[in-house]
Amino acid sequence: MVRIALEVLREPMLALLLAGGFAYLLLGDLTEALILLGFATFSVGLTVIQETRTEKVLGALRDLSAPRALVIRDGTRVSVAGRDVVCDDLIVLEQGDRVAADAVLVEASDLQADESLLTGESLPVGKIVNVADAGNSAHRPGGEGQPFVYSGSLVARGSGIARVLATGPRSEIGLIGQSLATLDTEAPRLRRETTRIVTWCAIGGSAVALLVVLLYGLLRGGWIEAVLAGIAIGMSMLPEEFPVVLTVFLAMGAWRIGKVGVLTRRAAAIETLGSATVLCTDKTGTLTENRMSVAELWLPSGETAQVGGSGPVAGAFHALLETAALASAVQPADPMEIALHDAHNAANDTSAPNGTLAHSYALRPDLLAMSNVWETNDNLAITAKGAPEAIAELCRLTPDARADMANAVEAMALRGIRVLAVATATPPDRRWSASQRDYHYALTGLVGLADPLRPSVIDAISEFRSAGIRVVMITGDYAATARSIATQAGIADGEVLTGTDLAALDDAQLAERLKRVTVFARIMPEQKLRIVEAFKADDEIVAMTGDGVNDAPSLKAAHIGVAMGKRGTDVAREAAAIVLLEDDFGAIVHSVRLGRRIYDNIRKAMAFIFAVHVPIAGLALLPLFFGLPLLFGPIHIALLEMVIDPVCALVFEAERDEADIMERPPRDPREPLFSFAMVAWSVFQGTVAFAMLATLFFVETWSGMPEAELRALIFFALIAEILALILVNRSFSASLGEALVRHNAALRYVVIAVIAITGLILFLPSAQALLKFGSIEWRDMALAAGLGVALLVGLEASKAVLGRVMSRRGKALSSNKAAWA
Repeated sequence: MVRIALEVLREPMLALLLAGGFAYLLLGDLTEALILLGFATFSVGLTVIQETRTEKVLGALRDLSAPRALVIRDGTRVSVAGRDVVCDDLIVLEQGDRVAADAVLVEASDLQADESLLTGESLPVGKIVNVADAGNSAHRPGGEGQPFVYSGSLVARGSGIARVLATGPRSEIGLIGQSLATLDTEAPRLRRETTRIVTWCAIGGSAVALLVVLLYGLLRGGWIEAVLAGIAIGMSMLPEEFPVVLTVFLAMGAWRIGKVGVLTRRAAAIETLGSATVLCTDKTGTLTENRMSVAELWLPSGETAQVGGSGPVAGAFHALLETAALASAVQPADPMEIALHDAHNAANDTSAPNGTLAHSYALRPDLLAMSNVWETNDNLAITAKGAPEAIAELCRLTPDARADMANAVEAMALRGIRVLAVATATPPDRRWSASQRDYHYALTGLVGLADPLRPSVIDAISEFRSAGIRVVMITGDYAATARSIATQAGIADGEVLTGTDLAALDDAQLAERLKRVTVFARIMPEQKLRIVEAFKADDEIVAMTGDGVNDAPSLKAAHIGVAMGKRGTDVAREAAAIVLLEDDFGAIVHSVRLGRRIYDNIRKAMAFIFAVHVPIAGLALLPLFFGLPLLFGPIHIALLEMVIDPVCALVFEAERDEADIMERPPRDPREPLFSFAMVAWSVFQGTVAFAMLATLFFVETWSGMPEAELRALIFFALIAEILALILVNRSFSASLGEALVRHNAALRYVVIAVIAITGLILFLPSAQALLKFGSIEWRDMALAAGLGVALLVGLEASKAVLGRVMSRRGKALSSNKAAWA
C-alpha cells in the first residue's frame, strides 16, 4: 500500500493539490489550506483504495503455482520447474500438460494441442512425429499436421515425447514478451489536456493577481495592502478545482464500473474508452465462450436439428447423440468429446453408458476415425466417429449418399461449424479385427460443433453500432469460421483479410484496406499489433479486447486494452488497462457508457468553473477601477470555495447520463477538452452573471446603500447566481424543467447546506460581524434570489438558441463527412 501511495503522489494533478495546500499554509490562510488538503487527502485515499483493490483482485486471478515439466535426462525421467528446462531436453507430454518450451516431436500417439492462447484457434490441432529433420525449418503456431509444440500450449489429447528447441525469450511466447517490453503505454489524452489547461489557468490566475496588485498600488498608493489584495485574489483564482474534478471523477468512475464487474487498472482508461471510435475484438474467448458445444445434427434422411435453442432435441436424433457419445472416451478430456457427452446427457437425462467397453480402435494418420466396441448383455456393438470422408469410407457409401453427406458438411462448414460423422457396426464375434475397415458400418448421421457466442455479445455489438463505434474482429482462426461468427454477432458486413494477404500489403495499402475490412483471419500476434498501430495512425481511438498471450502486445499498444479476467492469461491482464472480471463482453458497453458520462460531466464541471470565476474575478476588480472599497476578502472567497468545490467534486460527478449518450457518434479524437465553443459559452455565462451583479452594485451604491449591507447583498446575489450556473450546466439540453427536477441527491444536499449556511449568516450577528455584513431586508434577499432566477431563465433560453445553431452546424458537418465517405 505504501508503494501504491507513493506512485499516486507522483501524479501531477495530486501534486498540484498538495503543493497548493501547503502554499496556503505558508500564507497563513488555514481555511483554504484545510479545504484543499482535505480534497487532496480524499482523492489520494480513494485512489489508493482502488489501486489496492485492483492489485488484490489481480493477485487472486493469478495462478501462483509455477508450471513444471517431466523431462528425460540420462535415461531418467525427472520433474523440474518449467524455467529449468533447457535446449535438447526431452520433455514428456501427457494429456492435460502445459508445454514448458518450444519443441519438436520425436514420438506421438494421437497428440492434439490447444494453441488458442497463441493463435486464437478455438479447436485443438493434431500433431505428427518429426520427419526429414523438419526441426530446422521455419514454423509458426497454428494449423494441423505440424511436428512442433509450443510453450504455453495445452496437451488436449494423447501423449508424446519432444526435443526442446527454444526456451524463455527465444520461444514463441517469449518473443511476444519481448515485443511487450518495447511498447510504451499510451498516455491518457485527458491527462495531457488537463495539464495544459491547469498551466494556462495558473498563468491566468497569476496575471489577474498581478493586475490587482498594480491597480491597487497605482490607484490607491498602499503597496503592502496591494500585495495582500493580490494574494487574496490569487487564492480565489488558483485552479484547484481542475485537479479535484479530474482525480475524483476518474476515481469514482473506477469505483462505479467496479460494481458491474469491471476492474480498472488505470482510471483514465474509462474516460478514454468512452471516446473509442474502433473496437478491435478477438474471437475466441471474447466473442465466443472458448468451449465446444453441439450446434447442429443431420440424419441420412435429410432431417436436421438445431441444438441449443429453446426446445429439446427431437427423439429421432437421440440415437445419433448417443452413438457419438459412445464413440468418445468414457472420461473425456478432448473439448469435442466433452461437448458430445454434454449434448447426450442433456437429451437423455443420463450420463452413464449401458454396457462395458470391450475394445477400442484409435485415430490413425491414414484413417481419421476412432471406434469403441461395447458389450451389453452379451451383445456387441461398434460406435465410430471421425472425419466425414473417413466415416464415408468405412460405411462404403454410394456416390449419391456421399454427395448428400458432402453437401450437408459443406453447408455447416460455411457457417464455421466443425463436422464429425458418426456410424455403427456389429462385430460377428470377440475376435477383434486389426483395422476398423474390416467391419461393415452404417452411417448414423453428422454432428456439427461450434464455439458458441457469449449471450451478451449480440446486444452489445448492436449498442456499439448505435453509438457510432466500429467493431472489427481480429482472430487467428480460419476465415470461414471468423466470418460466420462475425455475422452471428452482428458485426457489419465487410471484407475479410487474412494474415497472408496482410503480410503482402505495405502501410499505405493497409491503411486503405482498413476502411473496408471488418474481419481479420489467420492473424499472427505481430500482425494484430500492426493492425492496431495502423488504426492509431489513422487518428482512430482504438480499444482492443483479448484474453490470450497472443493478444498482449496489441492490448498494450491500443489506447484502451480490455482483457478477460477468468479465461484471460496473466500476460493479457497485466498488459490491459481494463479487466472484465466475469468475462462479460456486454460489460464493455457499460464501460463505454460510463466513459462518455465521465467526459460529459467533466465538461459540465469545467464549464461551471470557468463561468463561476468570471463574476468572482470581476467583482474583485470592479471596485479597484472605480476607487470603491473592496467587496470581498479572503474569508469571503473561502466561503465561496466551500460552495464551488463540493459542487465540482460531488454534484457534477453524480449527474446521470444524457439521453442520447449511446446514440451519438464518438467525439472527434482531435477535439480538445476545452473547445472554443465551450470556453465561449462559459465566459458568456459568467459575463451575463457579472453584468447583472455589476448593475446591482452600481445601482445600490449610487442609491446610498451602506458598504456592509451592499457587501451582504452582493454576496447573497452571487450565491444565488452560482446556484443558477449549477442548474444551467447540469445538462447539455435546453429543458428548464429538467434542470430543476432532474434527480441528483448530491445537489440536494449541497443546496440544503447552502441554505443552512445562508440562514446562519442572516440570523447570527457574530457571523455577520466576522464577514463585515450589514443587516439586509427580506426584499433585498428576494432581489438577490430573483437575480439567480433571471440568470437561470435567460441562460436556458440562450442555450436553446445555441442548440439550434449547433444542430444546423452538425448536420452540415455530417453531410460533408457523408460526401467524403
